Amino acid sequence: MMFRGATKVTLDAKGRLAIPTRYRDRILSRSNGEVVVTVDRDYCLLIYPYPDWEEIERKLIRLPTMNKQARRLQRLMVGYATEMELDGNGRILISKELREFANLDRQAILLGQGKKFELWNDKSWSDKRDSWLNMEDEIGLSGELDTLSL
Repeated sequence: MMFRGATKVTLDAKGRLAIPTRYRDRILSRSNGEVVVTVDRDYCLLIYPYPDWEEIERKLIRLPTMNKQARRLQRLMVGYATEMELDGNGRILISKELREFANLDRQAILLGQGKKFELWNDKSWSDKRDSWLNMEDEIGLSGELDTLSL
């Protein structure tokens, strides 16, 4: 089960996000409609079907707590992780704290990223995307990416 594609979405006045219908059946079959929403370092939100989040959470918890970067990542991703369930209309309620973190108001972009989604403020996504597209090869590609053909 893979999530892909970019979809413009709208959050209602209460902060509810309607998951596009083309993804709902996959989320219902994968996790009975249960998802976990957390934050990402790029100031967007990550939305995982519950079983996929459990796998990520196990990896995060196993990181060495004496490592400052690992500890920061744990604090952010596990600390903000919020369990949600699709309601009868296929919506999830994004908490005020999560909406504030990602600067979400009404217009947003939902990006399928394989086993998860990213939820971006519409303008933040456009700005970030454009800067990535205009970026020169300032650091080069890692060895794995060097061999990738698209």
